[in-house]
Amino acid sequence: MAEKTTTTTETSDVREVVRERYAAAALAAGSPVESAGCCGPTVGGAVSTTDARGCEVFGAALYGDAGADAPEAAVAASLGCGVPTAVADLHDGETVLDLGSGAGADVLIAARRVGPSGKAIGLDMTDEMLVLARRNAADAGLDNVEFVKGYIEAIPLADASVDVVISNCVLNLSGDKPKVLAEAARVLRDGGRFAISDVIADEQMDDATRADMRQWTGCVAGALTRAELERALADAGLAEVEIRETHRVHEHAAAAIVRARKPAGPRRHGVA
Repeated sequence: MAEKTTTTTETSDVREVVRERYAAAALAAGSPVESAGCCGPTVGGAVSTTDARGCEVFGAALYGDAGADAPEAAVAASLGCGVPTAVADLHDGETVLDLGSGAGADVLIAARRVGPSGKAIGLDMTDEMLVLARRNAADAGLDNVEFVKGYIEAIPLADASVDVVISNCVLNLSGDKPKVLAEAARVLRDGGRFAISDVIADEQMDDATRADMRQWTGCVAGALTRAELERALADAGLAEVEIRETHRVHEHAAAAIVRARKPAGPRRHGVA
């Protein structure tokens, strides 16, 4: 079956829904409802921030000890489903790019991991989130941090300019995931690493859930299946793909750690 082509209009429609929700979350930072997680009770009512056992599946509670490396306000405003910096294997001197950086928690954690000789860049399309992130960076006293406005489908950075690309529950929110992955591969240096936390859909996710626009900001309707994500990563030229589920976030979806690498040689996109 041929893959569905995503139109510019569809991408823009999804983008606007996501932007509105995250702008509201930024303005309401500190509210226990809005900052609880991207699948909070304000999003369609279909998904909760906790599972049936009462365990947190989105938001600040997932950071644990890692949260100490960022201001409390940045961690509290997290809308993610994991901690990508915990699996990105960051080193001194590296340049890290966070796609959809939100309030900046993962950028600030990454900045501490790569040290003064490294750099952490946050990319976000939402003005309100950028204001919040820059305020959190100032509170953290870090000067190896930069927040840039832009779209993850058109990253405003040069080719081969970063060592690591991370993101936290953001890929599933894009209306054009192949473009996001192609852009991530473009800005990565040879041998660079891709390490994200995101949501993957079960194969049996029903069409009604996928079609519900309200859930795009609930990290469910836009999620790829494992097979779809593996194929998309390979098509983008990324190799050594690893997808490991961490916890269930919905009846038909799970949070996962996704890692891959840009090949170090000329062999990319299946061409020797």
